Amino acid sequence: MNELSQLRQGAFAPGNNAEIADAMATASGVRIDVDRRRGRGAGLNMSGRFEPITREAFDDGWQTIEDLPPFKTEVQVEKPRSVITRNESPDIPFDRSINPYRGCEHGCIYCFARPTHSYMGLSAGVDFESRLYAKPDAPRLLERELARPDYKVRPIAIGTNTDPYQPIEKEWRIMRQILEVLRAANHPVMIVTKSAMVTRDIDLLAPMAEKGLARVGISVTTLDRKLARAMEPRASTPAKRLEAMRAVSEAGIPTAVLVAPVIPALNDHEIERVLDASKTAGAAEASYVLLRLPLEVSPLFRDWLLRNYPDRYRHVMSLVRSMRGGKDYDAEFGKRMKGAGPYAWQIGRRFDLAAKRLGLNVARRQLRNDIFVPPLGMGVQLSLL
Repeated sequence: MNELSQLRQGAFAPGNNAEIADAMATASGVRIDVDRRRGRGAGLNMSGRFEPITREAFDDGWQTIEDLPPFKTEVQVEKPRSVITRNESPDIPFDRSINPYRGCEHGCIYCFARPTHSYMGLSAGVDFESRLYAKPDAPRLLERELARPDYKVRPIAIGTNTDPYQPIEKEWRIMRQILEVLRAANHPVMIVTKSAMVTRDIDLLAPMAEKGLARVGISVTTLDRKLARAMEPRASTPAKRLEAMRAVSEAGIPTAVLVAPVIPALNDHEIERVLDASKTAGAAEASYVLLRLPLEVSPLFRDWLLRNYPDRYRHVMSLVRSMRGGKDYDAEFGKRMKGAGPYAWQIGRRFDLAAKRLGLNVARRQLRNDIFVPPLGMGVQLSLL
């Protein structure tokens, strides 16, 4: 019996409602067979929202759908004209960022970056995790952009959209090359990751941190291995992230923990435990972000809940909507990160009290902008020809 049949035959018998039936119907046409999506977070692979037609895989009676191969990670080269992305968002602490990759093999089901794959004509579902883009020219482009006479130094954030230390970084090493450019230019950088691979670059980050140029944030969503495996299938385990946090901190690099996302009735009870474990591992700063469900992320997350935690579906979504003005998501600045309403206030208050008790966020170190040296490498020389 498949998952949808199990759900229809009683998993929601008490208080079954139209919303759950609608969620099952939405998923039924685009859900990927479990053997094809093994190791992936998303269970759906719906067409991108900009596509003029919608394609769905269905059984034509000849069982041909059973012969489709599992999704394998594919990497294409992307050649952007520039690598620094600018933003003017009032609720994030940086105005520029770099993404060495498009798409993310970690497969976190809640990732708010999933809808960006629609701009490539691909799905925000399994495509986002398996059809990736690498930007090998990023270090050269960065070198050229930093050398511009009108460039003004501000910390560059890396890992804010897709993880720079996702598994394909082992082969492509684009993130390491970017750090080499930033180190040579004495340029400040802020990193956020879910991967223990960040420890590979301690030899670059430690000297930068000694000059006040580097900070590392490690995202710890849960300490529950089972939940982490289901929710973030190819990210480092919670224990490995804490080990990486300890190694980074002991190397003298300012370290922070990001509890993100906080999901009501799923991992919000772990806030204090995550902060306590992170403090023990060496974190000096902490922040959190409430679950965000923009565009395609909402049906993907709801389908994931139905597959993995059907008994909590209504409760989780009810609490989410209570913090989002009755909707799955509210993108208003000032509310999108923290939500609104009594439950959101309670989460924020718990977080603040726990952080204060543990001595987190007592002193936030500002990165330096005053020792920047414009690069003069090959990327700059080629731009003059």
